[in-house]
Amino acid sequence: MARYEEWINRAKSSLDLAKTKIINNIIYEDLCYQAQQAVEKALKGFLIFFEVEPEFTHNIEVLIKALKQYTDIPDYVKEAGKLTAYAVLTRYPGWYDEITKDKYEQAVKIAQECLEWVEKTIKRIEEQKINN
Repeated sequence: MARYEEWINRAKSSLDLAKTKIINNIIYEDLCYQAQQAVEKALKGFLIFFEVEPEFTHNIEVLIKALKQYTDIPDYVKEAGKLTAYAVLTRYPGWYDEITKDKYEQAVKIAQECLEWVEKTIKRIEEQKINN
């Protein structure tokens, strides 16, 4: 099993890809997929931090449910569950409603907040271990 830090680094990479500016043939659907991937990888990394093998899934709600055993999940992180649709549906033309700029910006915002929460919570837990 890869170290949790590797998953967090991949989450950061996906988030940076999600923030790519729209140029040439890049479309919002592809960028929203990267936002979903950022959340998925961050949550899987967080599970690995707790020494739990994450389920092989793209469903963010499943990952959040698994994490509830180890930490409290803020509402804004639970909101990331709606990004699950970007994992599959938007990768294939015609299976979804158009992704607007507003939906894209919301997806990136959710991904950013989720990744920041994972990193801050891991740091807090590690500091508590050192101080106890």
